[in-house]
Amino acid sequence: MGGRGTSNCSEVTDFILVGFRVCPELYILLFLLFLLVYAVIILGNVGMMAIIMTDPRLNTPMYFFLGNLSFVDLFYSSVIAPKAMINFWSESKSISFAGCVTQLFLFALFIVTEGFLLAAMAYDRFIAICNPLLYSVQMSARLCMQLVAGSYFCGCISAVLQTSMTFTLSFCASRAIDHFYCDDRPLQRISCSDLYIHKMVSFFLCSIIILPTIIVIIVSYTYIVSTVLKIRSTEGRKKAFSTCSSHLGVVSVLYGAIIFMYVIPDKFPELSKVASLCYTLVTPMLNPLIYSLRNKDVKEAFRKILGEKIVLFNSMLTLI
Repeated sequence: MGGRGTSNCSEVTDFILVGFRVCPELYILLFLLFLLVYAVIILGNVGMMAIIMTDPRLNTPMYFFLGNLSFVDLFYSSVIAPKAMINFWSESKSISFAGCVTQLFLFALFIVTEGFLLAAMAYDRFIAICNPLLYSVQMSARLCMQLVAGSYFCGCISAVLQTSMTFTLSFCASRAIDHFYCDDRPLQRISCSDLYIHKMVSFFLCSIIILPTIIVIIVSYTYIVSTVLKIRSTEGRKKAFSTCSSHLGVVSVLYGAIIFMYVIPDKFPELSKVASLCYTLVTPMLNPLIYSLRNKDVKEAFRKILGEKIVLFNSMLTLI
């Protein structure tokens, strides 16, 4: 069995991404939906990064983390969405072996990085609300750089381990991946290797990634809520909760979908695809919208940039 699996594995040059099991007539609707969402992701996240980089008032730790979050959201959705849209029009729906490896590696890199960035943002809000007088000292530029670099480092290590483990499996059962992108669990389903050790290591990786970040977020927000409830001013409480509620909403959607996808037993492939949409497309689309619409500083910076562009445009019209 092991020899046959190894032989067949060496012959695999590509895979087939089955995608969504719907009527062919619905592919056009799905393509348009993916295209719309991806366009919003690009506009929202590029816009957010541009606003943060151009407005000096946003040169703070919170916006430094938010800019990196937009960068991560933009790139990991770009790893998934373009290929999914191409496959809606493709007859073969194929992806090369190297393409599948690359897609899994980059997705694992960015999704794990996002989890650690969200934990860093929770810690930042904890310091800002619970220790405001020490905020500028404790959240120094050096610490912010270390937290972001550490997030990318953890993402890279996790991606290397996950990808190397997955593609040492033998794929003799089938070439058809029952998903719309290359992911670990769908690849496990078409492997003829013994998956016991692989599943144990994957579960261990998920645990050491998800548990610490969730603990940091829960502990940070427990202290935040406790501190906010002690604020006598209704306006002060409202402002503090407004700052954090958007972050909690993003965390809930992301971690809820990830836990369903990677921690709960893999018994519902179609539901797994829907859960995957939450963190591959929905979360990257919502992040810039939530953080901009609920954030006074970002809205003011956007109005300022928009006003400058209008003035410049009017000046050009006057010259003409």
